[in-house]
Amino acid sequence: QVQLVESGGGLVQAGGSLRLSCSASGNIFSINAMGWYRQAPGKQRELVASITRGGNSNYADSVKGRFTISRDNAKNTVYLQMNSLKPEDTAVYYCNAPSLVSTIHYWGQGTQVTVSS
Repeated sequence: QVQLVESGGGLVQAGGSLRLSCSASGNIFSINAMGWYRQAPGKQRELVASITRGGNSNYADSVKGRFTISRDNAKNTVYLQMNSLKPEDTAVYYCNAPSLVSTIHYWGQGTQVTVSS
């Protein structure tokens, strides 16, 4: 089992910045990639960004150039730096880590990000 705990959400004006953190604990050697998904009201959950233990990352087109994902393997923590935030970035952001040994995806509890116009 892996536990994911997020922090850092909040309310910000358009154009502002927020930094999300997600710390993993438990059987951390059963995961490699960690990432962030988001879900806005009435919409499907979507991948925002992910990063492997080796540092390979990918981003949704909608956040490229504005968001940066990073990872501290020593702290088992992944970060999402969000700059130039837009109202359409408003959503609950979830930390995610797919298991290497099963089809399970571990999820955090979610953190609300609200961007006002």
